Amino acid sequence: MPVQSNNGSAANKFARFGYNTIVKRNSIFLTTIFVSAFAAEMVFDSVSDRIWDNINKGRQWKDIAHKYEESE
Repeated sequence: MPVQSNNGSAANKFARFGYNTIVKRNSIFLTTIFVSAFAAEMVFDSVSDRIWDNINKGRQWKDIAHKYEESE
């Protein structure tokens, strides 16, 4: 027995809205992909840098530079 579609469901309306605003036009779709990839890269870089800094706290040049730099 085939499943009847419910055109009025919230999920269907959301899917239709997403298709009409993002996927329907190729230029908008590609722009969305590039902007999303750039944002994901920025978030990933920030999180990984923060994790790296926490793991290596006190062993990086920015943490020990004051011991070796000369004041004029």
